[in-house]
Amino acid sequence: MSNFSKWIGATLGWSVGGPIGGILGFIVGSLVDGFTEGDINTAGQGPRTSARTAGGDFEISLLVLAAVVIKADGRSSKKEMDYVRDNFVRMYGKERANNAFKLFNELRKKGTIPTRQVCMQIREHMTHASRLQLLHFLFGIAQSDGSVSQSEIDAIKRISTYLYISSRDFESIKAMFYGSSSSSSSSTSYSSVTAYKILEITKTATDVEVKKAYRRMVKKHHPDKLRHLGEAHQKGAEEKFRQIQKAYEQIQAERGL
Repeated sequence: MSNFSKWIGATLGWSVGGPIGGILGFIVGSLVDGFTEGDINTAGQGPRTSARTAGGDFEISLLVLAAVVIKADGRSSKKEMDYVRDNFVRMYGKERANNAFKLFNELRKKGTIPTRQVCMQIREHMTHASRLQLLHFLFGIAQSDGSVSQSEIDAIKRISTYLYISSRDFESIKAMFYGSSSSSSSSTSYSSVTAYKILEITKTATDVEVKKAYRRMVKKHHPDKLRHLGEAHQKGAEEKFRQIQKAYEQIQAERGL
């Protein structure tokens, strides 16, 4: 059995049923001898299917939605592709990342992906914290080539709506990527308005409200909420957590708190 078929077998969980399973079956069947769409869907009906999301389910969901975003503006830039590959190497190691990227390339070539149906399946099985982490990664992809198209933003907004992510959460995560003083989310500072937006408040908030907002965001985005997905995804959550802390520290400095 090839490394790719071992990898896809290891990811089998709830993600191989429903519309995601249909997409996987079509693609994997063309890549691996002996795999068919029926095999994938049958596996999805087995005992491994559960409401609890494992790392493999998150990985597959991320690949499918990343393909939707990258296809949104009708082109796939090298920087966007490198961003996806580099993040998968960082999270999973080179061998597993290569297998994931092989599937990702096939997803890019596929025709229209039924985004709403895919998101409904994800929403049914994935926690709110996990869905927020998916959104964070998708914004990173759109921002990675330094040229964010409105079609990409619209695609992510549509995905967030289907995933039942509130507009406040959407704008907060978006601000982590598009409101800093440079094109990188890791820049040294945010604009004043952006720091407040990340904490889901406005500049009119009182000092007490700022502190409450920070505690609320810490609770909502704490990396421990993704512990069930494995260490790789906890590390991704830590980046989002650091941006929340950075925004709060900036507001503290501005207010002398």
